This record gives sequence, structure tokens and C-alpha cells, in this order.
Amino acid sequence: MIHVQHLTKAYEDLRRGRFLAVDHISFCVQPGEIFGLLGPNGAGKTTVLRILSTVLRPSSGIATIDGYDVSHEPAEVRRRIGFVSNNTAIYDRMTAWEMVGYFGRLHGMQRDELNDRLEKLFSQLRMNEFRDVPGSKMSTSMQQKVSIARALVHDPPVLIFDEATLGLDVLVARNLLEVIRELREAGKCLIFSTHIMSEVERLCDRIAIMHRGRILDSGTLDELVDRHEEQNFEELFFSLLSEHETAESNEQNLMSGNYQTTTETLATTEVVR
Repeated sequence: MIHVQHLTKAYEDLRRGRFLAVDHISFCVQPGEIFGLLGPNGAGKTTVLRILSTVLRPSSGIATIDGYDVSHEPAEVRRRIGFVSNNTAIYDRMTAWEMVGYFGRLHGMQRDELNDRLEKLFSQLRMNEFRDVPGSKMSTSMQQKVSIARALVHDPPVLIFDEATLGLDVLVARNLLEVIRELREAGKCLIFSTHIMSEVERLCDRIAIMHRGRILDSGTLDELVDRHEEQNFEELFFSLLSEHETAESNEQNLMSGNYQTTTETLATTEVVR
């Protein structure tokens, strides 16, 4: 359903020069599966998800959703995804029903089809009690449910959650995770991005650990634990990050040493001449 091969996103920075926000990553996600992207802030998770949702174009590599290329067939991709984040805008003057219906019409849904879908969603997400409440008077929990309903209204096969629990209280976050589990049971293909390890442990079927644009390792929780011989997932996570940072530091020192040696050699050659 989701296939990513050697995906890269490069930026030009005035101070650092060219750097890779996403560095040749590959993974796939199947229907009925929750794939977790775990990493600290700045790891490149959101950049990956923005590429998958066609907001950003990759610098190189391939990403497809249900067989459609995110770069060359963005309209088809958008029909097949729903995106939920922690900062989705809510319109103050529109009710929950009006807001979700509006997004259904944007996806080209006809009146009867849309009304049936709204009834089903509002029942499934337990939103009927505030269906006529305007955005300006919604609680955080209500707003998050509206965001989920907006992403689900056109019944996409793929759902992307980008730090969706960030800033939510414990009860609201717990309810959201339960909704995500129900979507998996319904056969949806889900990507769940977070920096909270406990969420990944409880929710995800497979996990990719990201740091500085790279996937350091991926697999089921049991596979990762066995491979690294570390029973504590938190310790495993920080150990991987530490190993990666050490390897990067050694690589930079080696390059710096080679540059210095080359410079000294050239200088000596000039003196001899």
C-alpha cells in the first residue's frame, strides 16, 4: 500500500551548505498495519510524511501510495490519504457537522453519499453530542475528533498521523489511540509518527527508528529487542542514537584529518619547489 525506496530530501543552508533532512530511507506499510516512525524532534519524520502527503517533493527516490507516485500523480495520492496532526486548523464559525461536510464536498462527495458517511462517522467517533457546536466553543477533545473525521470523511485506505497526540491531555490521547486501533482492525494502512516511546510500544506493529534523516533500524518490537539484545526499549532507543552520533563524529573527524593531511602535504610540496 505504501512503498518508499531510497527517499531523499535535500536543502541548501547558508551556514551548513547542502544537508539531507531525509537521507535515502526505505520502508513499506501494508493494509491492516500500524507503522511507527519514532525519533526525536528534527529526525526528519514530518518531512517524510509531508512528502507522502504530496506537500513536499522529494529530491530523489520513489514513494507510492496504493500504486500512485507522490511526485507524478499527486491528485490520485490525495484521494487515497487522510492526514491528522496536532495543529489542524478548526474554523471558529462552523459547526462540527458543517466542517466535516465541507471537507467531504472538497473530495467530490455527493449529498446523499456524504450524509450517510457523516452519520456513520459521527456515530463511530461519538461526535453526535457536539455535532452543532461551533469550533470556537469546542474542547481540545472535540477539535481532535473533528480533525480525525475530516481525514476519514472520504474513506481513504491510508491514514497518516503526525505527532497527533502532542499537547493532548492523557484521556484525550488515550481515546485517539483507541480510534487508531479501530482503524487498523478495519483494514486501514496507518503511519503513526511520534517521539513518545510508550505510544509506539503499545500501538505499532512495526517500528522505524529515525535520527538525523536516517532510519537506524526497523522491525517489530520483539525483533528490535532480540537484534540489539536489550530488553528495555527506551535503553535500546538511546543506545542506537548514541551509536549513530558516535559514528558520525568519527566520520567527520576522519574527513577533517584527511583534509588537514592533504593541506600539509600540499604546503610541503610548495616549500620543496
